[in-house]
Amino acid sequence: QPNAMGGREVGGLANQLAVHLDIDNPEHHAAVADFWQTENLAKENGLTAVDLFNAVESGQVKAVWIMATNPVDSLPEADRVRHALMACDTVVVSDCVASGDTLACADIRLPALGWGEKSGMVTNSERCVSRQRPFVQAPGDAKADWWIITEVARRMGYENAFGYQHEHEIFAEYSALTALAGRYGKRLDLTAAAALSADQYENWQPQQWPLNGGARCFGDGQFSTPDHRARFIVCENPVVHKIGEAF
Repeated sequence: QPNAMGGREVGGLANQLAVHLDIDNPEHHAAVADFWQTENLAKENGLTAVDLFNAVESGQVKAVWIMATNPVDSLPEADRVRHALMACDTVVVSDCVASGDTLACADIRLPALGWGEKSGMVTNSERCVSRQRPFVQAPGDAKADWWIITEVARRMGYENAFGYQHEHEIFAEYSALTALAGRYGKRLDLTAAAALSADQYENWQPQQWPLNGGARCFGDGQFSTPDHRARFIVCENPVVHKIGEAF
């Protein structure tokens, strides 16, 4: 998962704000809301994947937009997920293929890019921020996820908040947002990239955050825990099958 860390940093989890800030912390919430000039920022944890589709099944969630995943195949109780989507009022699916188990449930299909067609930034678990560059041309009307979201937002009347013309503008905005992480004691820092030009974005070379020119992260012996001490958990691996002469 080359973007496992990146997806969390930008607020992709249901129980966390962007830049590792806490949804239930009023100060964190106010800071992020002020940055984006919004009064509609989530104030409580959202639904995780399994809980989300339970809510779809019960009718609590009446519209869902599925991107970059195939829950009818990947989630447990696939038949239940399929039935929930078929009963949902509005199902939008962005995908890079013409057919699939989740696509079969879609009311609206949007043509997205595949892995080798995408351009953007990814952050791996070791905090390395890298450019993902396409190596094949996108077919037909396929578009980047950011372009699709931006276009839908504009057509819903939110063009002032979604005026992006290029992906590097989104990365630069997010980099500026990471200043809030430092304000509240987090180590995430991409503020050096907040004024990144399009050319600098295109020529980006992999580097680890924090991008503040400081010492190696955790080299001072201080860790990101309440008491700043590292947590080491000793695990014993039990023998699943007893080994005998026959094996």
